Amino acid sequence: MDDKGSKKGIGYSLLYVVAYLHAMLPFSVLYLLSDILFFGAYHLVRYRRRLVRRNLENAFPEKSQKQIVKLEKKFYHHLCDYFVETLKTLRLSDEEVRKRMKFENPEIINRLTADGKSCILSLGHYGNWEWVPSICLYLQPEVKQGLVYKELHSKAFNSLFLKIRSRFNSRPIEMRSVYRKMIKLQQAGEKMVVGFLADQRPPRYPDQYWTTFLHQDTLVQTGMEKIAKLLKCAIVYLDVTKVERGHYVGRFFVITPDASLEPEFVIMERYIRKLEETVLREPAYYLWSHNRWKFKRSVISSQQSAVSNQQSAVSSQ
Repeated sequence: MDDKGSKKGIGYSLLYVVAYLHAMLPFSVLYLLSDILFFGAYHLVRYRRRLVRRNLENAFPEKSQKQIVKLEKKFYHHLCDYFVETLKTLRLSDEEVRKRMKFENPEIINRLTADGKSCILSLGHYGNWEWVPSICLYLQPEVKQGLVYKELHSKAFNSLFLKIRSRFNSRPIEMRSVYRKMIKLQQAGEKMVVGFLADQRPPRYPDQYWTTFLHQDTLVQTGMEKIAKLLKCAIVYLDVTKVERGHYVGRFFVITPDASLEPEFVIMERYIRKLEETVLREPAYYLWSHNRWKFKRSVISSQQSAVSNQQSAVSSQ
């Protein structure tokens, strides 16, 4: 093993030991640590506070500054809870996660996959999405479950999160290989439910879909829709409610029983509207620290027009 690989292995080993020791602590101690972490992240480090404040002000122009600050602090409290809960997943039993992450109507997914059709589970960065793979405990045994993820820059943290996301027999699938993986599973005749966190910011200069989300022009990832159309998947939306600290309830809504029958972008519009309903019900539990609205419609449109004009000029020569 070379020095780089050795360092990566040592880094992951140390990180895993720390995370595992953390996961052995009871929730009462973890939430005390979360409160301490909140003070450091919010007041001392001021982790992405400028970005969070801007996102909240743009999403809720009707709220006063006092209301925005109150919502901001509640978000940071939840973000710290999410962090300690996620590490706790390493030592979370099936029985415990059933008590803390409940799904009210999993029969919808079981019905949609009964004839061998694949199902895509669409959700947002809301509540604790790292506990969603426990849906495996509610599905028929023959239904395989996967979660699409984006590889992290840190190899050690990426390996740790793969370990966490593999709990409850879930299969993490890197986003660049998801279509190939789903094709192979379909050809093998396997029933599958694949989770897509489809509210991330797409790459720049995409031929994508614009809509209005939380009072803002928003560029939408359409990969989920494209894959679902090609594979004729059903799509359901997971609406999450945070009942209390460390307790969530998920409810499924059918977006379409067969994506191949839907007009272009209709699926993504339905998904965005459902996600917006979830966020507006209790905004503090959404991931406001993500730079979701970095790209502006007018800027990208003008850049795309410039590229088109250049291409036209070249073609006419």
